[in-house]
Amino acid sequence: MLRACGAAAPASVPALVRARLARPASAVASSSSALEELAADRKGLAKVVLKKGKTQIFRDGSPMVYSGSVDRIIGRPPPRTGDVVLVADGSEKPIGWGVYNSVSMFCVRLMQLEEEAKRDPASALNMERLLEERLCSAVDLRGSLGFPSTNTNAYRLINSEGDRLSGLIVDIFADVAVIASSAAWVEKYRQQIQSLVSKVSDVNHIKWRSSTDILKEEGLDMSEQKEPAPSSYSGTVKVMENGIIYLVSMEGQKTGFYADQRESRHFISTLSKDQRVLDLCCYSGGFALSAAKGGATNVTGIDSSGSALDLANENILLNKLDAERISFLKEDATTFMKGAISRNELWDLVILDPPKLAPRKKVLQSASGMYRSLNALAMQVVKPGGLLMTCSCSGAMTQSGLFLKTIQDLVDESKLKLRL
Repeated sequence: MLRACGAAAPASVPALVRARLARPASAVASSSSALEELAADRKGLAKVVLKKGKTQIFRDGSPMVYSGSVDRIIGRPPPRTGDVVLVADGSEKPIGWGVYNSVSMFCVRLMQLEEEAKRDPASALNMERLLEERLCSAVDLRGSLGFPSTNTNAYRLINSEGDRLSGLIVDIFADVAVIASSAAWVEKYRQQIQSLVSKVSDVNHIKWRSSTDILKEEGLDMSEQKEPAPSSYSGTVKVMENGIIYLVSMEGQKTGFYADQRESRHFISTLSKDQRVLDLCCYSGGFALSAAKGGATNVTGIDSSGSALDLANENILLNKLDAERISFLKEDATTFMKGAISRNELWDLVILDPPKLAPRKKVLQSASGMYRSLNALAMQVVKPGGLLMTCSCSGAMTQSGLFLKTIQDLVDESKLKLRL
């Protein structure tokens, strides 16, 4: 099985070796667009032409071409969702290529720029080859960071735009790979993705999870989709992160575990010695367990999900923690904080990590109000001189700048009250 995809990759896994599929030197003329030369061999390849002034943001790395950035589409018949298309500037010169969606606000998800196509023509306009390359790069990168290791076998292998595969998440939990799909192109290439991921070292099972609500906005109704292949791994899997054991449910939120918060959980453990800690929206107890392992005197976790708290309580036993020092309560976070404020109950360290409140831009205003209310309450249950770690998993909130603005406004209001 594959450990790394570099030159030392074992010959027994030919599908994931980085050998370049060489083309004749004449195939890509240096004086013209590499993609134009390569596209000459592709009949019916459409070209998405950008509006004037809209090109640089994509040259700089933004992978999402919004429909509002598009001037016109050249090609007959017009491209269909999932088709590979060229993306061109106003003069119709290609700047890159990507996958098209006729319904989504993301008209094209860029996969490769012109300069990259010149360096690696084997992957240009070839989704199967590009997937192979990007997965290899992801395996190499995680390996260079030391994952997996003896004390961490839960980690994110593919991080969507972070690994330049927008709409695709792959989390590794021991020998299980959970693949989360939130783009139509990911569903189109499901078979190829599963095949590649199955070749990663130590992966023995695959769980495919389609984000049905997001995919509806991509023009896919998953209830009408025929199951292409079984991916029915269910139940729970035992994993380790930073030396802490967790049970991960294959039916839980997102991929079953928030692997992207690993470093934040470790950071909390370094702050927790001799502290009284409150973990709000704790799910299966990630921050709470880290705080307890870090030497907190008392840890309380709050969540409204009974099934999540069942996992959290099992995690206490798995880690042989003192039940007198850590406990979990089933309660709404807002209700709990209001009760704590009325009792004048305070904590040294408070973690607030609510679920996604702004799944899309059109609900930003209402979501910002909810974030404001939650954080205003959380600030009131922190001891003077204590710490609040607040999080948002709503990309629309963070990308718009609203999340930081909401927090800063609350801080400024608190300062003003102190002056008065």
